[in-house]
Amino acid sequence: MSNHTFRIVRPGWSLIVVAGVVLIAMDILTGILFLQGAENEDKLLKDARDAFQPLPKDASTAEFPVTPERVALGRQLFFDPRISVDGTGSCMRCHQPALYGADGLAKSRGVQDKLLPRNAPTVLNAGLHFKIHWDGVFANVEEQARKALLGPAFGNPDFASAMNKIKGIAGYPELFHKAFPDDADPVNEGNWGKAIGAYERTLITPSRFDEFLNGKSNALSAAETRGLRTFLDTGCADCHNGALIGGMSFEKFGVNGDYWNETNSQEIDEGRFKVTKAVDDKYVFKVPSLRNVAMSPPYFHDGSVSSLSKSVRIMAKLQLDKALADTETNDIVKFLESLTGTLPENFANAPILPAGAFNSTESSSISHSDAHRAPAK
Repeated sequence: MSNHTFRIVRPGWSLIVVAGVVLIAMDILTGILFLQGAENEDKLLKDARDAFQPLPKDASTAEFPVTPERVALGRQLFFDPRISVDGTGSCMRCHQPALYGADGLAKSRGVQDKLLPRNAPTVLNAGLHFKIHWDGVFANVEEQARKALLGPAFGNPDFASAMNKIKGIAGYPELFHKAFPDDADPVNEGNWGKAIGAYERTLITPSRFDEFLNGKSNALSAAETRGLRTFLDTGCADCHNGALIGGMSFEKFGVNGDYWNETNSQEIDEGRFKVTKAVDDKYVFKVPSLRNVAMSPPYFHDGSVSSLSKSVRIMAKLQLDKALADTETNDIVKFLESLTGTLPENFANAPILPAGAFNSTESSSISHSDAHRAPAK
């Protein structure tokens, strides 16, 4: 036998000691995991803040101020169909509050049921975009609103015809004078654009993601947090960044393949090439904002894909040459859903318009082809 002497400890004591050791170990492990989790959360917030910014309260600029008078006038004009050639077209027709500023169609319909060339982007947060529309043909929302008067969305043959319709509705001339007091004759197409632009610049939709960026750690769910990390690690934020999560650059659609093979598009759209005629701009489009993207299907310039998850997979493949797993796709979709903001009250509820019937006198002599000879909205 060994010369060592052993003390026999009662079984109860041994269990107590072992249990204590286990509890201490669990506490240490829990502390380590907590610290690691806190570090991961801090890292995610830092990475998110490096790529994104919270939305501002409005899109006012020195050149295009948001004044109460302009906003009030622009809101009424936005919802009014009587300025169109047949009394059916308005900004709201393609940008409906119930559909989060879009219209739910693959391609929009204009006056006299004319098919417009592309999908209508949501008007929400549009005032913050660096260019307007898929090919960036308009410099800002004011220019887009002004030129829309002559496009298929309104169909007027000229600006004078549109302004005469406004002057013929009691109430509008006075509202124009209030909004533009320094103009001797304020009812003109430039002020139409400025008024509607001022209104659209108030249509900002902050979401829970903005709360997260502002430091509210529990603003996002676990799945949304995983999706944000996957979104960043996959490289989506290389193009979809900033306050709009996009909307600030042009990119070729189909870096790693022809987009129409993935979207099953019925027509091949050459994108910005139609505007610039530069070969390098073939199939180049403005990167869309992902704000409210879960609420504004169908997707892409031609509305060719109705599923958000399918759109995410297509973008990962065509733009980043990556095949996402189902879990990665689902998590990214969850993150994108956190970008759904609250509709502004002045958009969710339609205004009461100045009384007046649609005046068809000028439009009766306009042929169907003449009404649509201007560039598309």
